[in-house]
Amino acid sequence: MLQGDNAQPSSQRAAARSAPISTVVLAAGEGTRMRSATPKVLHPLAGRPLVEHAVRAAAGVDPDQLVVVLGHGKEAVGEHLSSVATALGREVTTAVQEQQLGTGHAVSCGLAALPAQLTGTVLVSYGDVPLLDAGTLEGLLTEHAESGNAVTVLTAVVDEPTGYGRMLRDAEGNVTGIVEQKDATPEQSEIAEINSGVYAFDAAVLSDALQRLSTDNAQGELYLTDVLSIARGDGRPVGALVCADPWLVEGVNDRVQLSKLGAELNRRLVLNWMRQGVTVTDPVSVWLDCDVTLARDVVLEPGVQLRAGTSIGEGAAIGPDSTLTGCVVQPGAKVIRSHGEGAEVGPGASVGPFAFLRPGTSLGTGGKIGTFVETKNATIGGGTKVPHLTYVGDATIGEKSNIGAATVFVNYDGEAKHHTVIGSHARTGADNMFVAPVEIGDGSYTAAGSVITEDVPPGAMAVARGRQRNIEDWVARRRPGTAADQAAQQARADKPTDDVQASNGEGR
Repeated sequence: MLQGDNAQPSSQRAAARSAPISTVVLAAGEGTRMRSATPKVLHPLAGRPLVEHAVRAAAGVDPDQLVVVLGHGKEAVGEHLSSVATALGREVTTAVQEQQLGTGHAVSCGLAALPAQLTGTVLVSYGDVPLLDAGTLEGLLTEHAESGNAVTVLTAVVDEPTGYGRMLRDAEGNVTGIVEQKDATPEQSEIAEINSGVYAFDAAVLSDALQRLSTDNAQGELYLTDVLSIARGDGRPVGALVCADPWLVEGVNDRVQLSKLGAELNRRLVLNWMRQGVTVTDPVSVWLDCDVTLARDVVLEPGVQLRAGTSIGEGAAIGPDSTLTGCVVQPGAKVIRSHGEGAEVGPGASVGPFAFLRPGTSLGTGGKIGTFVETKNATIGGGTKVPHLTYVGDATIGEKSNIGAATVFVNYDGEAKHHTVIGSHARTGADNMFVAPVEIGDGSYTAAGSVITEDVPPGAMAVARGRQRNIEDWVARRRPGTAADQAAQQARADKPTDDVQASNGEGR
């Protein structure tokens, strides 16, 4: 299941509601087990920080208010949330938990950022549960409303419940409370149904119960889980919704879990695209970010990584062993064993193997960027070929031109970058240097080994190289007795006398 798969359109959900929805995402923890200078909730998974996954899922239920509770690394997390809010086109409010005194305290901090005398339903989730989706949250809200509960908790039955709070039920199966791992008896520790930490609360019940929480527990914290016992003690109905897919409620506490959930999310992303008509020849070795888009009949070969902002057109083939970030590959194009960032590959064009497309590269229809070619800020016209061993930087190349092997666009003078223009139907020789700024006209040629420092008129041939001069017997005089000298002497001895005389300028 991918984020938002089961969610109704927001207009339908809003019309079906009779009470407001407020969402509080808890993202204040330090995450010491990550052993990182980066706040835990900013560690990426499939191209998005953990907290962004959580906020997007919460926003997917179209809440009236969305609050994220910050703590450790609040400046960095808050800055990222600003960009997320812009991308979502909605307000995301932040609250700060200055001291981490427990989940109950964190929710209190979140409620303080919401309107006074709050009514309706408060949905609470966590910033480190990346696979939780809007469809599951919507299901929790529906269960909460239809059952008339004061509290509804999302649970899951897992094979290994260690570390999670256990759900307590009576003989009839009614929820009686939640016991944290450190406070559980040996019998309670055997319970397989765990608390996901995701809840739907009646706002008034939650506000009242938070004021009655106690720190009388093994960790000396204010547990949000105790709200269930308080509500039940007050005679309020408490229920649970069992999530059929435990992956959706699994949290990240360390890098092992981050890797585990990353692999699972990637498996789901790849599976989703295969079902939409994409061929993935080795699903285990292909990695996709969440916002990658793929058209039908795309082929992804082994070792492909498609990262944030990448779009692949119909019938294009990527890989093997290619990494693209923020790239657009048009229909029918091929990218083989290459790396690209912020580049566009036109329809039917080919790239690689072993090419590096840097930001600002645009390859036209049917064009070619070949082996060991690096490009940056380069517009390369349709049908133009840059086959091998070349650097193209800060350049515009017209249509159906050919750039010779071992060419360098010399764009940097030590202080500023300069632009090179090569026209259409031009043919540049091997081992050319184009010293920018310079312009090579349409239909012109440049000779191999030339250093071009001046403009070349259309249809001209530019030759910019010194005349060759051979210094005879230089090796014999300067490197006597060396292997080179011995080889030269042997070659002279093996030549007919007339050939030797001719090589010395005699016998003409």
